[in-house]
Amino acid sequence: MKKYSIFSLLRNSINFHQDWQKAWRSPDPKSCYDVIIIGGGGHGLATAYYLAKEHGITNVAVLEKGWLGGGNTGRNTTIIRSNYLWDESAALYEKSLQLFEGLSQDLNYNIMLSQRGVLNLAHNLHDLREINRRVNAIRLNGIDSEFLNVNQIKAFIPIINISRKIRYPILGASLQRRGGVARHDAVAWGFARAGDARGVDIIQNCEVTGIVHEKGRVSGVETTKGFIGAKKLGIVVAGHSTVLAGMAGLRLPIQSYPLQAMVSEPIKPIINCVVMSNAVHCYVSQSDKGELVLGAGIDSYNSYGQRGSLNVIEDQLAALCELFPLFSRLRLIRQWGGIVDTSPDASPIISKTPIDGLYLNCGWGTGGFKATPGSGWVFAHTIATDQPHELNAPFRLERFTSGALIDEHGAAAVAH
Repeated sequence: MKKYSIFSLLRNSINFHQDWQKAWRSPDPKSCYDVIIIGGGGHGLATAYYLAKEHGITNVAVLEKGWLGGGNTGRNTTIIRSNYLWDESAALYEKSLQLFEGLSQDLNYNIMLSQRGVLNLAHNLHDLREINRRVNAIRLNGIDSEFLNVNQIKAFIPIINISRKIRYPILGASLQRRGGVARHDAVAWGFARAGDARGVDIIQNCEVTGIVHEKGRVSGVETTKGFIGAKKLGIVVAGHSTVLAGMAGLRLPIQSYPLQAMVSEPIKPIINCVVMSNAVHCYVSQSDKGELVLGAGIDSYNSYGQRGSLNVIEDQLAALCELFPLFSRLRLIRQWGGIVDTSPDASPIISKTPIDGLYLNCGWGTGGFKATPGSGWVFAHTIATDQPHELNAPFRLERFTSGALIDEHGAAAVAH
C-alpha cells in the first residue's frame, strides 16, 4: 500500500493530476446573470454561496481578475476574533465567528479552525483602563472576554517576557478564548466548491474594465472576456474598491495602504495562542507547520503595491524579541504584503449605493478575514432583498454624511 501511494503521487505529479476531479468548474461566462459578484476572494465567494443557499439565487457569477484567493484572502495572518467595542461591530463579528465555528460542517470542507485564544496585551495605565472597558463592553454583548493579570498571562504563555525592566512592561491582557486562526486558502476553496455545487459560475482571469449603468441602474460589466449583463452587481475587491467604484462614477471615503506580514523558519510547537500588542505594534501566532506568523501595523503611505517598507519589519521584529527573547535567533523565510482599504472610522461599508442594483462591500481595513462568512451572509441578504440586514444596517454608506460613525480604531488593535 505504501509503494502504491508513492507511485500514485509520482504518476499524478508527472501528468499534472489530469485525472483528478476538479473542485469547481471553469465555465465560460453567460450573456447575463441575476447577480454578478466582482472579486473572487473570501468575501465575494461567501456572498455568492449564501445567495444560493439562503436566498435560492443561483444564476450568479463570481468574476476574479486573477486566481481565487490571490488577493488579501491569501495575504493575511488568518486571525479570527469578535472582541470589538461597539455594539454594531460586536454583533457583526460575533455572527461571523459563529459561522466560522460551523463552517467546516456547512461547507463539508476542513477550514482548519483552531480556537486557541486571542490575547491583547496592556503595557501602561491607559491600556489597562481601556482593556477593562472593552472586556466589560464585550461581555455585555454576550461575547466571551476576560481580563488576565501578569501572573495569569505567564501561566498561559510561559515563554513571554514579563520583566518590569523592559521598555514596555506587560501589565495585563484581555483574552477571548473562542478566538484563534483558520486556514485562509481553505476558507476560499471551501466557499468556491460549495458555491459551484449550488450552480454559481466562478470565472477566473476575467478582469472587470468597466461598469455599465444607464438611467441610474446597472446593466452589466465590461470585462476582458467581453460584456456580461447583470441585474444586480456587488463590488467586493478589498484594496481596489475605490478603483471599481470609480468605474461607476462613485467616490468613496476609502484609502488603500500596504500591510505586511512574514513567517519564520518552522520550529516545534511553542506558543499556543495569538498574542497581539498595540503599544509595541506586533502580533504573533504559530502555524500548523511550526512557522511563526507575524504582523504589525499598516505602512503609512497610500499604495496598491503588495509590498512594504523595511522600517516596519525592523520595528516589528524588535518588538517581537522584547516580548519573546528566545525568538531572537530565528530566521525569517518569507515576507509579503496585502492591500487594505480603510474607512475614516475603521469600520466596513456594506451597503446599497445611489445607483440602483449596485452594492458595495469594502473598507474592512485589516479586519477582513475574520469577517469572511458574516460579511458574505449579510451582503447576500442586502443584494437579494435590496434592504440591509439589521446586522449591517449601521454600516451603510450614508453614515459618512449623517455622522453616525462607528469608530473602531482601538479594537482594530495594531491595524490602523
